[in-house]
Amino acid sequence: METDPHNLSLYMEVACNGLFGAGKGTMIAPPDPDKKFTLNKAELVVFNRDVHELLVDFEILLDMAKHLGEKNQRSFQALYIANQMVNLCDVTDSSTFPAAHQLASTFFSQRNGESQHTIHAMGHCHIDSAWLWPYEESIRKCARSWVTVVRLMEKNPGFTFTCSQAQQLEWVRNWYPGLYAQIQDFARKGQFIPVGGTWVEMDGNLPSGESMVRQFLQGQRFFQEQFGKLCTEFWLPDTFGYSAQLPQLMRGCGIWRFLTQKLSWSLVNTFPHHTFFWEGIDGSSVLAHFPPGDSYGMQGFVEEMLKTVNNNKDKGCVNHSVALFGFGDGGGGPTQKMLDRMKRMKDIDGLPRVQMSTPDQFFSVLERDGSQLYTWIGELFLELHNGTYTTQAQIKKGNRECERILHDVEVLSSLALAQKSAFPYPATKLQHLWRLLLLNQFHDVLPGTCIQLVAEDAMRYYEEIRGMGTLLLKEAVQSLFGKLLPAGSEAAESTLILNTLPWERTEVISRATPTGADTLALVKVCSMGYSVVKDSLTPPHPVRVVKQLDGSITMENGVIAAHLDSMGHVTSLRLVSSGRESVPEGSCANQFVIFDDIPLYWDAWDVMDYHLETRKPVKTLVKPLEITLAGGLRGSVRFSLQISEKSIITQEVILDSMCPYLRFLTQVEWNEAHKFLKVEFPVQARSMNATYEIQFGHLQRPTHWNTSWDWARFEVWSHKWMDLSEHGFGVALLNDSKYGASVHGNTMSLSLLRAPKSPDTTADMGHHQFTYAVMPHLGSFQEAGVIRYAYCLNFPLHAMPAVSVQCPAWSAFCVSSPAVVLETIKQAEDRPGVLVARLYESHGSTVVTWLQTCFPVKEAIICDLLERADPTSHLPLEELGVKLSFTPFQVISVLLVFG
Repeated sequence: METDPHNLSLYMEVACNGLFGAGKGTMIAPPDPDKKFTLNKAELVVFNRDVHELLVDFEILLDMAKHLGEKNQRSFQALYIANQMVNLCDVTDSSTFPAAHQLASTFFSQRNGESQHTIHAMGHCHIDSAWLWPYEESIRKCARSWVTVVRLMEKNPGFTFTCSQAQQLEWVRNWYPGLYAQIQDFARKGQFIPVGGTWVEMDGNLPSGESMVRQFLQGQRFFQEQFGKLCTEFWLPDTFGYSAQLPQLMRGCGIWRFLTQKLSWSLVNTFPHHTFFWEGIDGSSVLAHFPPGDSYGMQGFVEEMLKTVNNNKDKGCVNHSVALFGFGDGGGGPTQKMLDRMKRMKDIDGLPRVQMSTPDQFFSVLERDGSQLYTWIGELFLELHNGTYTTQAQIKKGNRECERILHDVEVLSSLALAQKSAFPYPATKLQHLWRLLLLNQFHDVLPGTCIQLVAEDAMRYYEEIRGMGTLLLKEAVQSLFGKLLPAGSEAAESTLILNTLPWERTEVISRATPTGADTLALVKVCSMGYSVVKDSLTPPHPVRVVKQLDGSITMENGVIAAHLDSMGHVTSLRLVSSGRESVPEGSCANQFVIFDDIPLYWDAWDVMDYHLETRKPVKTLVKPLEITLAGGLRGSVRFSLQISEKSIITQEVILDSMCPYLRFLTQVEWNEAHKFLKVEFPVQARSMNATYEIQFGHLQRPTHWNTSWDWARFEVWSHKWMDLSEHGFGVALLNDSKYGASVHGNTMSLSLLRAPKSPDTTADMGHHQFTYAVMPHLGSFQEAGVIRYAYCLNFPLHAMPAVSVQCPAWSAFCVSSPAVVLETIKQAEDRPGVLVARLYESHGSTVVTWLQTCFPVKEAIICDLLERADPTSHLPLEELGVKLSFTPFQVISVLLVFG
């Protein structure tokens, strides 16, 4: 300690927000632009350690007396000791303090029995990467919080701290390199513990399967490179539900442990376990733990430790649990007082043992003693925050679009690389774009529960992905097809059609003519390849659009036939071949409905079940149904509906030649407050369950409300499609950017727009454009190809002018089984020139398929999702390609080395 006179400079960082943003009136209110913060007082004080120790002693004793209860004799002993200390302690005489402290220490040294529950305490500081503050403020929150953690570690060698989100560590590495070096030092000592394995703590429902893989891939690679090891536990304490495909993705990324606590927020049913095995739709299983204290931000109070023990749903099976302590959400982290509290509870009679621990120590104990644990199969559905599937529609649309863009860039860049080994695969640029997309999948951004500043940041990142993605796409196309593209003033007499999906497609496209006008063409394109088209194919049955005397219109293409009334309702939708009707008699499909949407508190987060009681059909017709394209390759009709004085819907209903679905191109001017817009499709099919697409697969949810577990799912999430089928017939709803959905009875409902006012008053206001489609089918949705058609809706063919040359159609990759989807083709992270092909089984079946490519493959090796090769899984190269065997919903990745 310095005793000579010296100068000390203090620096204060000031931000115009509190710990939880700067909401006006309430925490989740939009930020107050006039809010002011003033430094009123700054003092130099001398810390009195003896007084601090006494205060903590008193706090623990009084809390034991209060919370152990009157029937517990240890409660009275604590109260008696506290009373003795008061009698002994003279606040004006510091010499009396040690004796009082010694009384408490003697009491605290009385030990537990061997059977006492053990709480594994770990420092924690949940920092939302963006929420009620922008991304930039989170960078400062990380620095402020973690420098506190580092100082505590210097004073408390036994203190351990868990830290997730590679993105946040990357921020600190770039902006605060000195602090980052100290973090790495304490990580080597085992005190600062990276956890989670993902780039950010992402939403657990809405990202695509490939996006979830990249969360782990980018996160695990960062932790390996920066800290020398992979995470073994997935750490996602605060997201709004957990996909049933996550266990397989965890396992594929070197993770077999999982921690969260968010299901404690469920509004209806109490989840029956705190420690259990969680099994995904493919059968993969991970060991899961929910801290029974129902918090990731404890403060080391006696009451919290008692709740952790008493609330444990697995008493008898499990005698260990986790307590995460430290100020969170807005940062802050643990304090010395929290540590001092828990030191006193290390092993004190009457309370559970509290020991500083690590995730590995805790889960290792569970793995040793976990033979009696129960297994939960399927999704972990949060019965709250169902509005997050719909809020901030533009963010959700940007996410889906950018997932498509990055998919297409990687496919075409990979084909260019396989064709010409000298092609400069844009690995660094793609990593940057992926990391922007992954950041926007943070669990308060993609769900739409953030302030306007964050939404603006998110949209700006999407624009960057679109812009750079378009350039990278052009570079790949130029490398692949440069000879087919017109140069300078060279005339373009044909059209180059690119298909980035792994099956042949026959579709109607719009293409530019030499005069610059757009025209339609029916084209056939190979699987993951291209065709050069000069003339349109002749459709076997042209589209016919006929207006009836009553103003209604019929549309028919030889596959399906639809009848629409003057308000755009679909009153009939038949399969032409069988005559099977999809719409019940007297019902109307494509019915827009609006609901009052006033949650109890969490405005952008929640839609409550009582909103269903306020259903109102949209009935005000502005422009009646009229024909816009009379048929041939495409028929279309248009109409407009008034939602209110401020909002209007304009919709074009489109039917293409040979297409099995009716498409609805929808534009909405939306300027509502606390309203919820949906579209309903009552269908003539009956089933106890509906099917919804999730990441790399699908699952079923009930169409009835028999139990509280059933009706708590009144609003659920889905990806590109959902289906309601009875034996031999069904109807699917496809979409290009929506996630909220429900099926109750025989009514399928797609959630379109919300209008919450907190924490962003402008959420969803303005213009929206989106597409959905309805597809009736015979047989099962698997047999009818619903999954493939949903992909086609989301991944349109690329059409660009080409010179008129004779060029055969070309396919780069295909798979022989319709059950298997080739989801991704990309360059391997650590092996330039080597490609990764990622496939999954989509039907829920055991199947064998052939992966075929036109490129000369020298070696094919199974790898995990981190692209680590399995040396025992070299695949034989046969005449038909590479043979792969799948179990239901299995994801397989293959390294392809070219000769």
